[in-house]
Amino acid sequence: MNAYAFPLMGKHIALRLVTLNDAAFICSLRKGEKAKFLTQTAGGILTQEQWIATYKKREALGEEFYFIIQSLEGEAFGTIRIYDFTENSFCWGSWIIKDSAPSYVAIESALCVYEFAFNTLGFKQSHFDVRKSNVKVVAFHQRCKAKIVREDCVNYYFNFSKEDFALMQRHYAKYCH
Repeated sequence: MNAYAFPLMGKHIALRLVTLNDAAFICSLRKGEKAKFLTQTAGGILTQEQWIATYKKREALGEEFYFIIQSLEGEAFGTIRIYDFTENSFCWGSWIIKDSAPSYVAIESALCVYEFAFNTLGFKQSHFDVRKSNVKVVAFHQRCKAKIVREDCVNYYFNFSKEDFALMQRHYAKYCH
């Protein structure tokens, strides 16, 4: 088991580690309209449970962390994951938030992930890709000052530094606790 303190706490939300019991919720999110921007998955709840069981081994080794985004009272709003760790960089994704979630959930979940990855895990940079057609998420990352470092016909590839995060925290201070 890893030695980190979970859940990760935001001002209005918490990020707790995924469990097998979350498989049905994750499947429901990944069947919605927003899921078209994520890597497609096949199968149902059993397949998701099998994926989570395999993931939990990577989590125990500190190689990856997959979170349920929830209210402080425990209502599940979405998912977010950090993975693909290199010496100085991490990737994040699997970020999907149900439509009925409060508007602050997106910014607070991003702030929590960056806080954990930069200030607890010690990474210096984040790398991630976003589908070009996911216009709202592309705009979100650009507002946060993530930099497009390359693109292909489907994706933009971003980098975001620890220094960028410090600026983001100041800009979105009202969402920080």
